[in-house]
Amino acid sequence: MSNFQAAALARALRFAFGLPGPVRRLIAGPPIRLDGQDLHPEAQLLLRLQQLSGTGWRTRTAPESRLDLELSSKLVAGPKITGVGARELTIGEFAGRLYTPDGLAAGSPLLIFYHGGGWVSGSLESHDNLCRFLAAQAGVRVLAADYRLAPEAPFPAAADDAAEVLRYAVAKAGDLGVDAKRIALGGDSAGGNLAAVTAHGAEVDIAFLLLLYPGVDASVRRRSREVFGDGFFLTDEKIDWFLDQYAPGDGDRHDPRLSIMLAEDLSKMPPTYIATAGYDPLRDEGEAFAERLAAEGVPVVLRRHEGLFHGFANVLGVGGVFREAVSEAVGALRTGFALADSAQDVTGTA
Repeated sequence: MSNFQAAALARALRFAFGLPGPVRRLIAGPPIRLDGQDLHPEAQLLLRLQQLSGTGWRTRTAPESRLDLELSSKLVAGPKITGVGARELTIGEFAGRLYTPDGLAAGSPLLIFYHGGGWVSGSLESHDNLCRFLAAQAGVRVLAADYRLAPEAPFPAAADDAAEVLRYAVAKAGDLGVDAKRIALGGDSAGGNLAAVTAHGAEVDIAFLLLLYPGVDASVRRRSREVFGDGFFLTDEKIDWFLDQYAPGDGDRHDPRLSIMLAEDLSKMPPTYIATAGYDPLRDEGEAFAERLAAEGVPVVLRRHEGLFHGFANVLGVGGVFREAVSEAVGALRTGFALADSAQDVTGTA
């Protein structure tokens, strides 16, 4: 599909979302209710339009998976968010990008954001508008970085690269214009996994952890994989395929660098916000992780967005409910940095 065709299809999606409610319902089909919750009409419409347009996320090969995620991201990300500058970086052997809201003074907080995509797909481009949105709305710098992808670079390559990004940010804080003592980590899906794993192994204090529908336990199948395993963007079959690419050995799936849920001690994790989606096969493991953090004394806020599906953070260009969910995460990030600043002031005073 050419860029022109992709742009035309994106306009068609936005047009469909602007139709009267009864027409949107007719296109989406009868309401869907599972596990005591309704699939949000906007989520159902998007899934139906995706089905009709043939822009599903294939997982037969890694190149197909990468192309499909890039395409789907272009379709739903919306027009490029303005008021945010982007500076290209080189971090080790891979590319990075620093997003800075216009007029933001040096010495700001920094969010390091790891993109999702099952450790196989995803890139700076697939998550460009999401990072722009986070930077603009939170008023912070955002550092996004590529990492080696599977199957060419299997576990623990991505985890090693994610840790390298943090070390780079700390070492280059002055050049990046950020305060090395106010660094948060975040990510969506596999990126959320990398953020949590990196925070757990960090040699510096992390101010905050922002996790959007993270994968945190590859060692066990929970109920949500059975209930929402087919028809809601991320499927049970796709999860198995991604794990087979990233960690083909069963032993690796019990390693805390992949299944952070299995770490012996999580008590030193930073304050954390976890957003899950009601219609997500990964929902239950994300919520179990929140419970584990709380049980070990970590300040944690869990927010389940009932009626939404996995990947909602990238859907900024169509449907207000998706943007609202990401805006809530932005509010949590701003609060997390504010609390970290207060804690530093108290410590400094003492």
